[in-house]
Amino acid sequence: MATQDALFAEEAPAAPAGAPLAERLRPRHLDEVVGQRHLLAAGRPLRVAFESGRLPSMILWGPPGVGKTTLARLLAGATGSHFIVLSAVLAGVKDIREAVEQAAALRKAGRSTVVFVDEVHRFNKAQQDAFLPHVEGGLFSFVGATTENPSFEVNSALLSRSTVHVLKSLDDADLGELVRRAQALLQAPPLSAAAQERLVAHADGDARRLLNAYENLAAANSGAAELGEAQLEATLGELLRRGDKGGDVYYDTISALHKAVRGSDPDAALYWLARLLDAGMDPRYAARRLIRMASEDIGLADARALRLTLDAAEVYERLGSPEGELALAQAVVYLAIAPKSNAVYKAWNAVRELVRSDGSRPVPMHLRNAPTKLMKGLGHGAGYRYAHDEPGAYAAGERYLPEGLTQQRFYEPVPRGLEQRIAERLGELRALDEQAPRPR
Repeated sequence: MATQDALFAEEAPAAPAGAPLAERLRPRHLDEVVGQRHLLAAGRPLRVAFESGRLPSMILWGPPGVGKTTLARLLAGATGSHFIVLSAVLAGVKDIREAVEQAAALRKAGRSTVVFVDEVHRFNKAQQDAFLPHVEGGLFSFVGATTENPSFEVNSALLSRSTVHVLKSLDDADLGELVRRAQALLQAPPLSAAAQERLVAHADGDARRLLNAYENLAAANSGAAELGEAQLEATLGELLRRGDKGGDVYYDTISALHKAVRGSDPDAALYWLARLLDAGMDPRYAARRLIRMASEDIGLADARALRLTLDAAEVYERLGSPEGELALAQAVVYLAIAPKSNAVYKAWNAVRELVRSDGSRPVPMHLRNAPTKLMKGLGHGAGYRYAHDEPGAYAAGERYLPEGLTQQRFYEPVPRGLEQRIAERLGELRALDEQAPRPR
């Protein structure tokens, strides 16, 4: 077990006076880390790793500016390990090979190594595979940092050899603490409460963004008695307009877009989409909102809407801004003029509520799987009617819900768009059910 002093062995040297504020305030001790209490509190995973002196391979997944690099450095220091940094944006297999050779030489000298890969999701499969034998053999501890979902962006083989820790955006209290530390270090004028609230909103959970903005603000207003909203606007006006996601206006605008689509007003929907993009909304987030609208407000009344919004998201990924924004505009107009139905949305919510509150009803015997002789002998699958062998490929009168729920209706299509035809088809099938003999 490592001693408390060992937690801070190999402290990173203090940043030079001319370094950016974010670098000068980078924690050099574990107790200086702001946020991530779900990982660093007593008994939590990274705290245990710090205190044990043993560092398993891991992936740190979280948004920008939440401390991924800082935690990796502190972990290396806590275990007395040499720290090698690779940026997946710039590094290649040659750099990986050099890191492996360096780790091997250090191992012969009795020294452990941490290889930290920033933006690991940018490595291709071959580059990620290059780590596998060395992680498996324990040559070094691998720590990858990513802002993307590792389930999709990290090879399954590397993922299976690493523990994934999810880092969270810093909350307002965390960001307020960083403002306090920055003010003390720079000996800057105090921030008014309103200015601090706007600055924290501008940071949007990103410590680096907060500190860079604060450093610019303090430098431009060193002689002021107080840093208020006027100075904030003068120094960071455009950035604030385009990045402030913490206020009611931002969320009200999202709400206006959604309601304009639901209300079938393409002109208003285009307007609110343009307002959001101009205010700094990530177009990828806008695409996700449109995909949600396609499922929630159009549903099966026009099943093409979901596909069109997915296509718009893919087009934006390929083209970026501003060209890709036209595909989002096309999607929002289509959603606005499409026939509306929330029938699936209502049905899904009703089913989820029932499953949450209801007991775990047994699967009816005729619906159970029967891959073995024993299970068949117990009656699993007995009496099941194979729909394809029935007239019209429909087993009229068959029941698929658990006992006690056989008359339950969740999905009721609306008389609009494709759902009007769906309703007609359901009516035909239910009429066949009424005419069929009742199951015994």
